[in-house]
Amino acid sequence: MTLPPPMFFHTLDNGPDRVAPFSHAVSVGPWAFITGQMPCDPIDNTLPLPEGVVAQTHAVMANLKLVLAGLGCDFSMVAQARVFLTEFQRDYAAMNATYATYFAPGKLPARTCIGTTGLARDALVEIDLLVYRPGGIPPTGD
Repeated sequence: MTLPPPMFFHTLDNGPDRVAPFSHAVSVGPWAFITGQMPCDPIDNTLPLPEGVVAQTHAVMANLKLVLAGLGCDFSMVAQARVFLTEFQRDYAAMNATYATYFAPGKLPARTCIGTTGLARDALVEIDLLVYRPGGIPPTGD
């Protein structure tokens, strides 16, 4: 009988400041589940959020990039994304235009975009990721 690969919980020293009790990511084998990131300052999440969905989407993607880097990954390894918007009709097009700039043309991950009534810190956008890294995600020492 083959045992399943171990599950690793990644709380990254260089990851974004967390707004709640969670790991930055959890990995099993070649897959990593990246916790939804907020548009918070990566060092001090109590600072004011950026104004508008474009600035907030850039901040979210910057925080996701920090987590990806901490796992030895990058945006080219993203298999799926889930986007949560509090003002779906108003912000969908602007978020899409901003989000798309982080991926190579023709290499966009599968995605779901959900309108929601609220997010932590009254953010306009939150994004989580599912990442595939051939060879697996190494433990981060936590």
